[in-house]
Amino acid sequence: MENTISSTDINKERVRKMPILVSLLLSGFIGMFSETALNVALSDLMKALNITPTTAQWLTTAYLLTLGILVPLSGLLIQRFTTRQLFIASLLFSIIGTALAASSPNFEFLLIARVVQAMGTALLLPLMFNTILVLIPAEERGAAMGMIGLVIMVAPATGPTIAGLLIERLSWHWIFWMSLPFLVIALIFGMVFMQNITKVTKPAIDWLSILLSSVGFGGVVFGFSSAGEEDGWNSLKVWIAIAAGAFALILFVWRQLTMKQPLMDLKVFKYPMFVVGLLLIFVCMIVILAAMLILPLYLINGQGYSAFKAGLILLPGGLINGLFSPLMGKLFDKFGPKWLVIPGLAVVAATLWLFSGINTASAVAFVIVLHSALMIGISMVFMPAQTNGINQLPLELYPHGTAIMNTLQQVAGAIGTALAISIMTAGTNSYLKSVENPQDPAQQLAAFTQGVQHSFIFAMSLTLAGLILAFFLKRVAVRHPQEGAMH
Repeated sequence: MENTISSTDINKERVRKMPILVSLLLSGFIGMFSETALNVALSDLMKALNITPTTAQWLTTAYLLTLGILVPLSGLLIQRFTTRQLFIASLLFSIIGTALAASSPNFEFLLIARVVQAMGTALLLPLMFNTILVLIPAEERGAAMGMIGLVIMVAPATGPTIAGLLIERLSWHWIFWMSLPFLVIALIFGMVFMQNITKVTKPAIDWLSILLSSVGFGGVVFGFSSAGEEDGWNSLKVWIAIAAGAFALILFVWRQLTMKQPLMDLKVFKYPMFVVGLLLIFVCMIVILAAMLILPLYLINGQGYSAFKAGLILLPGGLINGLFSPLMGKLFDKFGPKWLVIPGLAVVAATLWLFSGINTASAVAFVIVLHSALMIGISMVFMPAQTNGINQLPLELYPHGTAIMNTLQQVAGAIGTALAISIMTAGTNSYLKSVENPQDPAQQLAAFTQGVQHSFIFAMSLTLAGLILAFFLKRVAVRHPQEGAMH
């Protein structure tokens, strides 16, 4: 599979790694910022657009659902289009989506804008990871991924704070207006400095695989997302969507295994450390997305803070995660994944257990310390598990490995968001059914708090399953040290 240039091409002096990486990271930063900044604005959006929490959740879920449908195609796209073409297309989608979101008059318009934004991110994420795998030799990859962690995590850390300030002083529209000029700068910078580091081979397009992938991943995510609505798991459409999605995925897997040139090469699952890394990333994404959705809602609705103050409370944890990522990258290069991932998951589980006891009287300092500990734990797990898994793959499977890992990250994020809302709603309703006067504001607040606690218990249970899995981690001996070699 000739989907990247050879090592001899990459080693030529004309390839300037730093400008290429800066272009990708600047774009990724703004993409992450606009996604997470909206979380802290959900409460204001509910009031401004007159929508329920379940409806507001779709602004996040639709974004992730679009990624879940489009990211599986990234292995094909990387082989059919040049690096520059994919980069420019991703930025144009992001710019158009952000401009639409900034001028949205209602929920439906905003939802469409989020889908267009997600189309840009769906092109950018796999392109960024594949570029790093091609340009950075395996023995330095941990440090490189750590630097990406620094940039990518500072965006969601600062997003809620800046968004909170914009909402307080202006309106939620300005979250997008502020992102727009940076995206334009990223596009111009990329057009000047971005170089083609992939070889276009124009593989055949299998439309049936694309259809099965879209129905499969889309159906599963839609089913889980719909479970957060009023009827919950009693809704027939939830089970129909999940069943249809699962059936389509079974057919998709069967088709990939019987094709000479599969859309998504499932040979990656023959490599055990890739599978373990993939499952650990799956757990991490569910936990991260659940926590990043539930915590702002708890701080604003449960504690009565403004969006700005909620953002400030969550700022230290995100910044700490970003600062720890390069350190974890260097430690991974030196010691391997096991002695980072196991303690990291233990910290995450302990933190979520303490979070499951928070209530309306919990001190701000307590929430800041817990959130910071959660972010440190995540930084110890995410990058080491991901890099170790990818490192075990043969070079020709890199695009497929990154496509699968990025796809399941988005699907896990959507499932995590949906389950968190679903469990929170169920916990809230359960409490209200047990009291004499469910209309009493004090009882409603207590019910909401119980729902939040139940969400954190769910996340903790999942983390403990991940902790057991982490004991099977082994450091991968990279057998292809040639930088960027690909056959």
